[in-house]
This record gives sequence, structure tokens and C-alpha cells, in this order.
Amino acid sequence: MGSPSTAGQGHSAEPMSGADILVQSLINHGVDTVFAYPGGASMPIHQTLTRYADRVRTILPRHEQGGGFMAHGYSRSTGKPSVCMSTSGPGATNFVTCLADAKMDSIPMIAITGQVSTPVIGTDAFQETPIVEVCRAITKHHFLVTRTEDLPRVMKEAFHIATTGRPGPIIIDVPKDVQIKRVVPDWDAPMNLPGYRPTPAVKRAQLQPILDAIRGSKRPIFYAGGGLTHAGAAEVFKLFAELTGIPVALTLHGIGNFPADHYLCLQMMGMHGTVTSNYAVNDADLLLAIGVRFDDRVTGKLTEFAKHGKIVHVDIDKSEIHKNKFAHVPVHGDVKQVLTELLAMVREDENTDLVAGGRYAEWLQQIDEWRETEPLTFADRDDAILPQAAIKRLHEILKDRGQLDKVIVSTGVGQHQMWAAQYFGFNHPRTWITSGGLGTMGFGLPAAMGAKVAHPDHVCIDIDGDGSFLMNVQELACCYTEKIGAKVLLLNNQHLGMVMQWEDRFFGSNRGHTYLGSGEETPYPDFVKVAEGFGVKGQAIVDKADLDAALIAMLDHDGPYLLNVHVPHQEHVLPMIPSGMTVKDIIKA
Repeated sequence: MGSPSTAGQGHSAEPMSGADILVQSLINHGVDTVFAYPGGASMPIHQTLTRYADRVRTILPRHEQGGGFMAHGYSRSTGKPSVCMSTSGPGATNFVTCLADAKMDSIPMIAITGQVSTPVIGTDAFQETPIVEVCRAITKHHFLVTRTEDLPRVMKEAFHIATTGRPGPIIIDVPKDVQIKRVVPDWDAPMNLPGYRPTPAVKRAQLQPILDAIRGSKRPIFYAGGGLTHAGAAEVFKLFAELTGIPVALTLHGIGNFPADHYLCLQMMGMHGTVTSNYAVNDADLLLAIGVRFDDRVTGKLTEFAKHGKIVHVDIDKSEIHKNKFAHVPVHGDVKQVLTELLAMVREDENTDLVAGGRYAEWLQQIDEWRETEPLTFADRDDAILPQAAIKRLHEILKDRGQLDKVIVSTGVGQHQMWAAQYFGFNHPRTWITSGGLGTMGFGLPAAMGAKVAHPDHVCIDIDGDGSFLMNVQELACCYTEKIGAKVLLLNNQHLGMVMQWEDRFFGSNRGHTYLGSGEETPYPDFVKVAEGFGVKGQAIVDKADLDAALIAMLDHDGPYLLNVHVPHQEHVLPMIPSGMTVKDIIKA
């Protein structure tokens, strides 16, 4: 959303309402779009937004959660802080899931909520909720603004905290009387953040043990995650991996930070990662963990994860180091700075033995053997469209058309999410947008919309499941009215697919309310009619022979589009390491 302008530049010393100060502060920090749903406690802000319409685009979602996840899509695809707004009470509580999701996935999102007037706070006034208390544990920081004079400082602090160190969400709760009161703003008010020093500089002496560990290893591997995305470190990471010749395994959020088509890329690791990446991590004598948090979906049983080697852990968040897994070489710092320094240290050493050459020939030979014997594959069918095949074909068509460099994919949560991670193939960061830590259904459509708003020249596609899609289906109305051309590839199996898969694997296939259909032969609901009711063009297909033409029609349509692909529900996401288990327990078929 741009860079902050010089504080106070171009402002007069005339009194302004709190709402005017708040919106002007957004403009000062480069905000060009807000996703905002109005209500009684936020009306003054919306009145101001109408007057600033030539400088800030206000997008009206059809549910506050939809607006929050549009902000996610904007921020995750750009790296810039995004802004969503709501009224007090139920409007504010509808942001809770969005904020929790942003906290888990380190997204710099700023949620601004209206609040009842200060004299009635604590009286259970109409639509009052103590939203700061509700959200205290799921935000990076929080503000209840009780003085209009504090707004310039609070806004400055909010953007600073959200975007520095480990990024994260901020909530700013603004009572209605604070929005209305007029004061002369102090645009140059200093921030008041004692003790907040988010990014320590890392000295070369701290990094030498990493090079020593690499020099002493025979089977090293990178375990790379979303921290690379937030640091903008993909390019330098690629250079360092290529220079040293060390293979790369990626987390769900690490996808895109290292090209999927690169020889050193072992693709995604963890519960539904490739056999090759999981075997390699298990057998490695050195695990280089970069911008990761040793999430349970990656590690499985912690005591057995990467137990055969030394662990190097580099992360911007000091609390993550040693939290789940002991690091033999811990480095608290910005991963881009660390990788840049490491790259320079290797290049400057004329006698270095760390450059690729044939140093890891035996290790890479073993990895090649795993690749050949344990490929990521599925048994395709001629009588049905398999979800994996639909995703793979979408990728191939986009590649053939030369569009891959301008494609952003979002997902809901479930089987389709994992298949997209496995079979699409991402070569660039911020082109893959998904809810990782929280795993929020309903994320895909609004996230694709936010990405499309930020990148109007990109193809933005939500690969979704029928369960997830229905949770925020109302945002199709926003697509239509705001002319947001997001596409939806709906892989419709009439079930909550991932829960059903667990039922099949661990509960004797007993169905515990995972069937979403009506019990009749015709698939339910008719998503094409639903889309058309919102003014969005749609198409449904069943036959495999119709897939290519339907995908091309979706891509060529100038505007939002829903392609409802009926797929069989019997498919499972494989490979799979059961929760809390180890690589030895991996399910391949």
C-alpha cells in the first residue's frame, strides 16, 4: 500500500475530527485501499472515507470476515500492510478469526474497529464488546484510543509494529466520540514504544558457526519457510542454495521462495509433503532451518524429527528459537541479512571449499534415487475428473500460455489446499496465498479478491472446495459490484474432504457429518445458479473431455468466474504422515 509519507507534510494547523485524522493517517502511510463494513459506531469514519474517495478506495465486503480476508490477500501478495474496518460488537468480533489467522501466519494487517462512546464503555451498551480484551492474545499489539489527540501517534505506532520484526496484526479500537471530536493534530508526535527493538543486527562472528556446520556436513538440507517471504529473501536464498549445492525442502508457506522446477527443490515437506523431502530431512546430518517455527504439521513427533543431525535455526522471532526443537546453532536475526552475509562470506573466501562442485554428490545421488522411486503421483482416470488432474492441467495451460509469472493462487482449507501445494508448481514468492497456521475455511475467495485488487493485471484464482467456498460465498456479490475479476476453480466432491479422509484412515470410514449433499442424484447446491444469482458467470462440468475448454473459458472471461468441477469424493491426499507420527509411518497408498 505504499511507503509512509513525511509526517505532517502538507497539513494545515486547522482542527480536524478524529475520523479525518484517522483517514489522513492512513494516507500518510501509503494506504490506497480499505476493506470496510459500516455500522453505528464507525459511521463517522465512513463519512470521511466518502470525502477521500479520490485517494482511498473503500471496498464494501458482504461480511466483515470477508473484508478481513480480502486484507489478507492484499497483504500476502504485496508484503504491504493492509487495512480492514468494522463497527463495534458483532462487526468487531467477526474479525477475530482474521486476526488469529494473521497472527499465526505473520501478516501485517491493521484492523480498525468502531467502539461505543467512552462514557458508556463498560455498561454493556448496544453493540458493545471489549474487543481489545477479546483479541489481546491473537494480535501483535492492540490499542483502545480514548483521546482524539493520540490518533496520529497510535496510527504511526500501529504501522511500525505491524511491519517490523516478525510482522503481525494490529487492532485499533476507536470510540465514536473520539471519531467526532475535533482537535489540531500533532502529526510529528513521537512514538512511545519503550523496549521494542524488533530486528537485531547480526554480526559475522555469529554466522561463522553456520559455515563451519556446512563444512562439516555430508548430508545437509535447507528447511525453508514463510520467514523468507516476509523478509523478501527469496532471491538471496536461491543464490546461497545454488552456491553451496544444498537441496531445499519447503514448508507450506515456504512454497514459491525457491523455484519448484529447480533441481535442488525437493518440494513441500511435512504431513503431505513429498516422500523425497521427508526422507531427506530424516536422513540429513545438518538441518538448516530458515524462517520456520517447527510447526507440528512439519515435524510430526518432535523427538523423532531431524534427530540424526545438527540443527541451525535462523529466525526474526527470538521466542521461536528453542521453542519446539533445540537448535545447536541459534541465530536471532533477519533472514535476508543473515543470508546476504553468509553469501558474501563464502564468496570472499578464496580458499573456500563450500561451493557446490561435487561436495554432496553422494547425497544428491541418494536424493535422485528417492525422486525416481517415490515420485509424487496419482492414478488418473478417464471416467472422472480427479482434483489433482484439474490442478495440474490448470498449471500446464497457464504455462503454455506464458501466464505463470502473473498468476496468484489462493485456496480454502482441506484436500484441495494440499493438492494445490503439491501439483501447481510455484516459482515465485507471494504467488501462493493460503491459510496455514490457523487453517481457516472460507479463506480462498476473499483472499483471491484482495490479491486481485492489489494486482489488477494478474490472474487471481481461488482453488477451493465446496465446504470452504460456502463459508464466504456471499463475497461473490462484492466481486460483481466492485468489478473484482477473481476466478474460482471449485473442486466439488460434496464432502468435507479432509475430515472424510481421516474418517477413512482412522475411523473405519464412519461418516460423522462430513457429507454436504442433499442425498439426491443432482449435486447440491447448484453453484452455477448461486453464482449467477450474484451476477457472476459460472459453468459446471463433469466429463474429463470438457476440462481444458472449461479452464480456458474461465481464464479468458473478463470478470469474476466460477468453474464448478464435479470430482469423486473417494480421493485421498497422499503421501500422508499421520498426526504425531514419524516418517517411518508415512502412508503412500
